[in-house]
Amino acid sequence: MTPAAMARLHAACFTLPPPWSEAEFAATLAGRFAFVLTRPDGFLLGQVVAGEAELLTIAVDPLARRQGIGRDLVQGFLIEARARGAETAFLEVSEANPGAQALYAACGFAPTGRRRGYYRGQGQVEDAILMGRAL
Repeated sequence: MTPAAMARLHAACFTLPPPWSEAEFAATLAGRFAFVLTRPDGFLLGQVVAGEAELLTIAVDPLARRQGIGRDLVQGFLIEARARGAETAFLEVSEANPGAQALYAACGFAPTGRRRGYYRGQGQVEDAILMGRAL
């Protein structure tokens, strides 16, 4: 999946947090630690640095949700993270996204903290819930 296609899908999925641009995807993918997993109708962008895996973003076409694509991508992230030497994994998720929180919890992530006012855009402010798990 190209950075342009990733940006289009991301924009279809998010308003807050603000969607990533094509340039942001391209710059992240150009880094030596990043990796992308793709499935029909979805993708996940992650990175592994110094034994820690970060799930940077995930997007599943709104018309294809609740079909296991997100779970498949998160499980693939955990496998790839382990293969790259990660011992722990973490992510941030909007407090206003209980569906994503439930997905991450089902994949073994647990809340570890909160970043107050982390997501801002279009007159909205939301906290980020930090979640993590051992690998």
